[in-house]
Amino acid sequence: VQLQASGGGLVQAGGSLRLSCTASGSIGRIKHMGWYRQAPGKQRELVAIRTSGGETNYADSVKGRFTISRDNAKNTVYLQMNNLKPDDTAVYYCKCNQGYDYWGQGTQVTVSS
Repeated sequence: VQLQASGGGLVQAGGSLRLSCTASGSIGRIKHMGWYRQAPGKQRELVAIRTSGGETNYADSVKGRFTISRDNAKNTVYLQMNNLKPDDTAVYYCKCNQGYDYWGQGTQVTVSS
């Protein structure tokens, strides 16, 4: 399974970005897809995750600002990020689980103050 993420960039505080991640290759029954992020000097942390059944889970720090959605037919997961803050600056990674975790290459999100 290969994951291709896109949509990162540089944005001012208060702005928005939309990340996309598409899974390809030996796609089986995907249990969940989601986003993690890692800021310099920090551990990778969960941002948002969405199961095949539609259940979602968000980090407290992004609740009310970020929305995860998924197009099952396209094996694509999206992360709409609104009201971005400098603390959201990180490399964002998408993950796909179908019994095993597959990770994308990461996309940089930089929020300037």
